Amino acid sequence: MKTVIVIPARLSSSRLREKMLADLDGAPLIVRTWQQAMKSKLASRVVVATDSDRIADVLRTAGAEFVMTSPDAACGTDRIAEAADIVGGDVFVNLQGDEPLIDPETIDLAIEPFYRQGPLPDCTTLVFPVGPDDRHVIDDPHVVKVVLNSREEALYFSRCPIPYRRETLPETKFYRHIGLYAFRADVLRAFVSLPPSMLERAESLEQLRLLENGYRIRCIETTVDTPGVNTEEELDEVRRLFKSRFRP
Repeated sequence: MKTVIVIPARLSSSRLREKMLADLDGAPLIVRTWQQAMKSKLASRVVVATDSDRIADVLRTAGAEFVMTSPDAACGTDRIAEAADIVGGDVFVNLQGDEPLIDPETIDLAIEPFYRQGPLPDCTTLVFPVGPDDRHVIDDPHVVKVVLNSREEALYFSRCPIPYRRETLPETKFYRHIGLYAFRADVLRAFVSLPPSMLERAESLEQLRLLENGYRIRCIETTVDTPGVNTEEELDEVRRLFKSRFRP
């Protein structure tokens, strides 16, 4: 079993200009994310997929492996699939490039189900439990929620509060989705060959394309979460946390 972590990294960003090259304690943000991914115990390879010569230059200086992908890739998953065809492998992990504080053990949580006996999962992802009183999280459309079946597979992802509480029951569970995925290679190829689905377009959530086409997404609960970088404020917070965690 060969598992490859692929980190999609494009230079343009709608909310934070050229964030992949932002300085994080002396190294570009994308390099810090690659360094954390390299600590995974289950992945055999870590590759950055980029369309930017400038990102490639900083990766080359850091000694990171990278592949050049098309600037026309519609989304990060398309970029990962393109990289997968170049590097080969059995399982591919989609790790966002703006996650420089990602815990390597968290990455391995998503990979581990592929090493168990029995049929391989189609896809795995991570979920974080949310308290029923955390209304600012549950109601926030920028926070993706997920509901699970009894086999801990995703029933649905939404920006809306799910499940809707017509009655307040103590056993009702809420989960926030953490956007790290691990795909079986054939499922990844099938995913990018499918047209965008109705629910995917309605919610602007590409993982719904898998569910609408009958694929199963196994969800692994984690209580470890780290902030990504989408805004200048988040970058400042990550810089503060990085210094407190990684400096002696």
